[in-house]
Amino acid sequence: MKLWTKRIVGCAVMAFVLLSFSCAKTKNEEKTAGKNSNTVFADTSPVVTIGKDNLSVVEALQGAFRAVSVQVLPCVVEIDVVETRTRTISPMNGFPFNWFFDYNDGDDSEKKDKRTQEYKTQGLGSGVIVRQSGKTYYVLTNNHVADSATEITVKLNDGREVKGELVGADKRKDIALISFTTDDKSISVAKLGDSDTVQIGDICFAMGAPLGYTSSVTQGIVSATGRTGSGIGNINDFIQTDAAINQGNSGGPLVNIYGEIIGINTWIASQSGGSQGLGFSIPINNVKKAIDDFIKDGKITYGWMGVSLIEISKDYQKELGVEGLKGAFVSQIFLDSPASKGGLKAGDFVVGLNGNAVKSVDQLVREVGDLTVGETAVFDVLRGGKTISLTVKIDSRDDSVAADNSKLWPGFSAYPITEEILSKLNISDKKQKGVVVTSVLPKSPAAALSLQAGDIITGINDTPVSNIKEFYSVLAEKAEKEVWFDLVRDGHKVSSVKYKF
Repeated sequence: MKLWTKRIVGCAVMAFVLLSFSCAKTKNEEKTAGKNSNTVFADTSPVVTIGKDNLSVVEALQGAFRAVSVQVLPCVVEIDVVETRTRTISPMNGFPFNWFFDYNDGDDSEKKDKRTQEYKTQGLGSGVIVRQSGKTYYVLTNNHVADSATEITVKLNDGREVKGELVGADKRKDIALISFTTDDKSISVAKLGDSDTVQIGDICFAMGAPLGYTSSVTQGIVSATGRTGSGIGNINDFIQTDAAINQGNSGGPLVNIYGEIIGINTWIASQSGGSQGLGFSIPINNVKKAIDDFIKDGKITYGWMGVSLIEISKDYQKELGVEGLKGAFVSQIFLDSPASKGGLKAGDFVVGLNGNAVKSVDQLVREVGDLTVGETAVFDVLRGGKTISLTVKIDSRDDSVAADNSKLWPGFSAYPITEEILSKLNISDKKQKGVVVTSVLPKSPAAALSLQAGDIITGINDTPVSNIKEFYSVLAEKAEKEVWFDLVRDGHKVSSVKYKF
């Protein structure tokens, strides 16, 4: 063997011996490490000591959480929906051959250039079983989960899937009811609680299928009550919670410590699209009547009084003479409506309904909507500094009537004059009195009178008005046979034509 070969072999043998010695030393250290007082392993660390009294409290709380989850989760379902949508396509949009074989729409040039194609999208939400009638079970969920669905699949807590049918849906409250049928009599039905008793700080649980993770439970507290939904086009007063709510939780229940449903989880306020501790649930008392309406008529039948209600600013309240009071302001009223026949006037400030205080516009809209058609209701209103009680016979809401501006008197919103408004209207007279015309509705009496946004009304039927309080007081008095307005427009003093009732 050559010398360089021998040297390589020798080095290799030496390296092996050294490596073996090193490994043996490491193993020996590992065996003795447990005896070293400076080394502690996770599986040999001491258990945290908790006093028996404290531990029993925590165990009791954990036991309660478990009991609520065991009781309610069988009532919670996942709702899988398929929606059929359409999109516009053109022969230059990747479909030349389809057009060549399928196109036969006559001579309409617009159809030759554009056609629609159907496609399907899938969605996911949650729901809770709230009623059973024979073999039929009813699931409460959100309108935005199910209202556009062409196919609905209800996935039960045990994994079984059944076909669902939409019973009814309502956009204003964002709720829907789904039904499914089965011979299984063991399916659980949730117990509905009383959301009027919910208080800030109450422990609560949000259940559902967030991001598709079925039978999920999160726990938190009630962060607030009475949160408005007007910003999202919803008339509910929401329960706010910090229990984690994510996409897919919509329609699932908010549950109290007694295992009762106190709300339906609906939306979150988030900058990321995920839970940031700002979840909102529809109080269950807001939808109890709706369940009956859906089952009976397939829709919610709203009571209607025929007024346009708005929230007014503190400055507006002060000028109207209702500063610091809670209620709902009647800015306009439908002619020949139940409210008009009952004696309500534009400019009334509603403070009570059937002996209960009115705190906001949304509350009054919701409570009037829940009144039975044909029922008489007593409204307490402030008019000219006096409280008046008026009886109104509630009618059913007809969307076509509610959208008819031609019957909405006066057809515009009046606003107090401020320095800012005078500046925007280029009016140099800082002592200008009257009210400013805003938001003139098309086809309304105001439009028929040719009133314009920015007009300043200084008189009604030759009676001067200098502020909001006087304006509505005189309007209520004069709006019987005919009305005309004295105006300041672009520096000119003019009078409108007469509007006859």
